[in-house]
Amino acid sequence: MTYVMFLLLLGLIMGLVGVASNPSPYFAALGLVVVAGMGCGVLVGHGGPFLSLVLFLIYLGGMLVVFAYSAALAAEPYPETWGSGPVVYYMLVYVLVVLLTSSLSWGSWYQTSWVPADELSNFSMFRGDMGGVALMYSVGGGMLLVSAWVLLLTLFVVLELTRGLARGALRAV
Repeated sequence: MTYVMFLLLLGLIMGLVGVASNPSPYFAALGLVVVAGMGCGVLVGHGGPFLSLVLFLIYLGGMLVVFAYSAALAAEPYPETWGSGPVVYYMLVYVLVVLLTSSLSWGSWYQTSWVPADELSNFSMFRGDMGGVALMYSVGGGMLLVSAWVLLLTLFVVLELTRGLARGALRAV
């Protein structure tokens, strides 16, 4: 399980480097899908399958639709790929920064902190994330409303930024 978690975290970091280093929205969308998938794998490995399902449904179902719409409006005839010179330079710089910051805390990381939540309690009747789901809907209801409002505001900001000289999202194509 430790090796699987290591591979998921490595894929998460490489996906984040791919998103941060690429100026083209097409390849950044692929990097976002990789990051969301690896993040869901990490959550499942730590005993949170419901939260990973929520991440996949909300993030990939909602935000990537807005991202695909904005990428369609900002179409480039020759997008920068992951093999072009400046993108490879930025990827190397980001990987170097990740390696330097992880080397600062390398001695304090242990494999016992990667134990999944299901292996910590042998005779529990509930899974590790069921208590979190109840708290998310009872105590965190206000935060869910704020998050929904922020996502709606982000939608309008993206639509306003990609409007151009026409009448916006309602123009005839």
